[in-house]
Amino acid sequence: MRLAFFGDVVGRAGRAAVSEHLPKLRADLQLDFVIVNGENAAGGFGITSSTAQDIFDAGADCITLGNHSWDQSEALVYIERETRLLRPFNYPQTLNIPGRGAQLFTTPKGQRVFVIQIHGSAFMESLDDPIQGVQRALEEAPLRQVADAVIVEMHAEATAEKYIMGHYCDGRATAVVGAHTHVPTADAQILPGGTAYLTDAGMCGDYDSVIGMKKGPLVQRAATRLPVERKAPAEGPATMCGVYIESDDVTGLATRVEMIRVGGRLKQAIPVVDR
Repeated sequence: MRLAFFGDVVGRAGRAAVSEHLPKLRADLQLDFVIVNGENAAGGFGITSSTAQDIFDAGADCITLGNHSWDQSEALVYIERETRLLRPFNYPQTLNIPGRGAQLFTTPKGQRVFVIQIHGSAFMESLDDPIQGVQRALEEAPLRQVADAVIVEMHAEATAEKYIMGHYCDGRATAVVGAHTHVPTADAQILPGGTAYLTDAGMCGDYDSVIGMKKGPLVQRAATRLPVERKAPAEGPATMCGVYIESDDVTGLATRVEMIRVGGRLKQAIPVVDR
C-alpha cells in the first residue's frame, strides 16, 4: 500500500498549497490513502467545515486535529457528522467529547486503514496517558487481523515522547508520524520491528514565518516584551511537508519511508516511485 501523511495546514497559504500540490502528488505517487493534519487550517486556529472541505476536495481521505481541535466552535458539531475528521483519541473516557479519535477506513481497492491520533503529555494540555490510550486504540483494530495498515499520529511537543511512542508501537503499526511542532525533522526511518517513524512531518504553510505565523509581531514581542497585534498566519508561498510510506500487503509493516516537501521556501523532496 502507498500512504502519505501531511503535517499541520496553517491558514489560507497552507490550504492553497494543499489544493495546488496534493492532486498531482496523489496521482504521481499513486497514493492509496492520504492523511492531512488540519488543526490550524482556519485562520491558523482550528478548523471549519468549509476549510475541511477544501482539504477533502484536494484529495485527503482523513483529516486529523490536535490541541487546537475546538478553537472554532463549529468543529464541535461538524465532527459529529464528519467521520473522516479525527480529534485526539486519549481524551479522558469519563468526558463526553464529540467525535472520535480513531477510525477504520476502507480504500476503493478494499484496503483497510486504521488511523489513530494521540495527544502528547509533555508541555501540552494534559489528557489521558498517551501510552494507555494508544494501547486501547491498537486493540480496536489490530494490524493484519482487522487492519491492513495502522497509522498513528503522535501530536506532541517533546521529541523524546514521540520516539517513545514509535518504539512502543513498533511492529504493531505501519507508521508512527509526529506532528504539532511545524518543523520537518530529518529522521525518517523504519524501526527494528518494521514500523515507519518520523518525529515531525512539518507543516503545510509559509516558512518565512514563526511556525506559520507572521514573524514581525512575534519578533517584536520577543524583543520588547510589549503587547503586539494578534497572531495571524503568514501569507507567502507555502511549502507542503509530509511523509511517504510504502507497506507490505501481507504483514502491513513498512518497507519504505521518505520525506515529501513541495513548493515554497524549503528544499524540494519528492519520492520517485515505480509505476
